[in-house]
Amino acid sequence: MWGSNARETHPIFFHHVLKAVRRGAKLYVVDPRRTSTCEWADGWLPVDVGSDISLSNGIANVILEEGLQNDAFIARACDGFDAYAKNVRDYPLSRVAKETSIDPELIRKVARDYAKADRAVICWTLGITEHHNAVDNVFSLINLGLLTGHVGKWGSGLNPLRGQNNVQGGGDAGALPHRLPGFQDVEDDTIRGTFEARWGRKIPPKKGWHLTEMFHAMEHGELSALYVIGENPAQSEADATHCLKLLNGLDFMVAQDIVMTKTCEMADVVLPATASFCEAEGTVTNSERRVQRVRKAVQPPGQARDDIEIIAALSGRLGYDLGLPSAEAAWDEMRSLSPMHRGMSYERLEKLGGIQWPCADENDPGAPFLHGRLWEEPVRGPRAPFQVVHQVPPVEALDATYPLRLTTGRKLDSYNTGVQTGAYASPLRARETIDLSPHDARSLGVKPGDRVRVVSRRGSVTVHVGVDEHLKPGLTFMTVHTPDEVDVNLLTIDATDPKSGTAEFKAAAVRVEKL
Repeated sequence: MWGSNARETHPIFFHHVLKAVRRGAKLYVVDPRRTSTCEWADGWLPVDVGSDISLSNGIANVILEEGLQNDAFIARACDGFDAYAKNVRDYPLSRVAKETSIDPELIRKVARDYAKADRAVICWTLGITEHHNAVDNVFSLINLGLLTGHVGKWGSGLNPLRGQNNVQGGGDAGALPHRLPGFQDVEDDTIRGTFEARWGRKIPPKKGWHLTEMFHAMEHGELSALYVIGENPAQSEADATHCLKLLNGLDFMVAQDIVMTKTCEMADVVLPATASFCEAEGTVTNSERRVQRVRKAVQPPGQARDDIEIIAALSGRLGYDLGLPSAEAAWDEMRSLSPMHRGMSYERLEKLGGIQWPCADENDPGAPFLHGRLWEEPVRGPRAPFQVVHQVPPVEALDATYPLRLTTGRKLDSYNTGVQTGAYASPLRARETIDLSPHDARSLGVKPGDRVRVVSRRGSVTVHVGVDEHLKPGLTFMTVHTPDEVDVNLLTIDATDPKSGTAEFKAAAVRVEKL
């Protein structure tokens, strides 16, 4: 579990992890904090924030040094190994231990156990991706899977745990600026032509903006209107002061949601939508790529309307009559255009209790795991490339003025910005705190419950103190759950990964002032 506190942020998934642990599987947790996930771990690797690539390259160095790599798999299925091996030789344990603050013998033990395991999985979440070098972080983990052959086999692989219900399905359906449904490249003329023929309209031939690029476009006056569906950027984006300024500068904003978020409050028009898990027909896709049916159980309240109905009505007013397609009709159109979904009729989804893509036709049972082709003889399709990646520290360095590292995350009782959970009481929920190490609390002369001001280069918040005996000196932690009371994103930095557009929520520099 790398950069994932799955016990609290993916609790249903973690039940499956616990089943494996109780059957004898080894669990290692890589996390700057000793989270509740660590309670079941064989080892905790307390990596310094932003040093994940150093650790990954160091693990690879041990594997190569001890000859534990899967030479046969590398030779038959991979490209770029020589350059990768040359790079990781620059990461001996002496260097890695210094950059990560992890015991070198623990790193060596993890490297041996991972490489020698019959089956092994690396799971990660936002602790890997909410950095300015997010994609390189992910590449570094994929490299380890390729190095050991822990890919393309049942029980082995690389698993980015999805952060919310159906986020996988959104990507599958083309809710990405560079992809059409089925992850097909919008800049491919042939693929785009197929969709244009079906839809009877031209599709822009170049990829669009992702979220971060949209904010840049707002700043430069290139984007003046925004249609926000099921998102709360007013409270979820880094450097909230700057974000709110840009949103307030729009000429027009419409928000479509099931709750009255802060973004909805700012919008010119609010379109109340249905809660898709019980008020609408459709499908969802989970973290294992399993497409499942969702059935309407209750009528939506008030003026709330199904998302399909809203979009169809809006399309009609813009001059393109979609009629009023059912969820099944919309799904059938998508699977007719997406080869990976083609065999997934509603009838089959009902009968089989869901199907994992890719599913090429009505006789295809789906795929329980991916990349099995890498073990075929000869390998079908492109070979898997190693990626040379280098350790780069967080954008915002610590100094005498801002000497503490703030990292953010979630807790079991709440969800994201709190719009779906904050209105409900929970016996698990406590007020928001900034968690300090005992050393830092003593140095600052504060104790649990004291109020302090937390200051970054972008803003400040006032919050109560919590003391976490497992935190390393110099590291602090806050959640994103209570923006109406303590908006941590007034502190976070909007330095973004140029490849993914993800902001570095996990690494801001702050100071704490006693009040």
